Amino acid sequence: MTTTHRVPPGRAGRLRLRHKLDAANRGADLLERKLRILRDEHQRRLRAEEAASRAWHERSREAEQWSLRGLLLSGERALDMACPAASARVDVEWSTSMGVRHPAGFSYVAAVRADTEPLPRNTALAHAERAYQEAVRAAAAYAVARAAARLVGDEAARTRQRVRALRRHWIPRLTEVLAAADLALEQAEHEDFVRHRWAAEARRTAQWRGDERGRQP
Repeated sequence: MTTTHRVPPGRAGRLRLRHKLDAANRGADLLERKLRILRDEHQRRLRAEEAASRAWHERSREAEQWSLRGLLLSGERALDMACPAASARVDVEWSTSMGVRHPAGFSYVAAVRADTEPLPRNTALAHAERAYQEAVRAAAAYAVARAAARLVGDEAARTRQRVRALRRHWIPRLTEVLAAADLALEQAEHEDFVRHRWAAEARRTAQWRGDERGRQP
């Protein structure tokens, strides 16, 4: 495997590589623990999204049924007049968990009818008004749940990619370079040992020859 790591020679370079490899392994372990938590959280968020979706569709069907009844009883003009001029308001509340910023809730303020505006002409339209308020509330809950599930899922995907990059690429490369550094250091130490032994033998041979010449008459 080809690498681009520049390793200082000797034990200092080997020590630096060892520290990098240890840090990479610790980082991968931490990311894998984070990934397990994110996966569990994502599944919980998906279940919450599914429940919120069902509630939204149920509230919407109820509102449509009451609206249709009111329309049949009093006509389209009565339906238009039953709608307040003001608008409802939804404010999303945000939170951060496991490094993910996501919607955590919402506040809902229903549209308020002014005193000068006419009241619904029949009971069905009054029920429709309340039902649509609940439908809007359910829609906001669904939007919050869906956005939170998507954001947590995106973070889980990014974390999984980082773990894969560490486990499949970065750590194997560091391991290979460290093995090459170990081999180079071992060879260098062996060569130093051989050179020192040869030097020692040369000194002993020179000393012996000197002693022999000194003993000659």
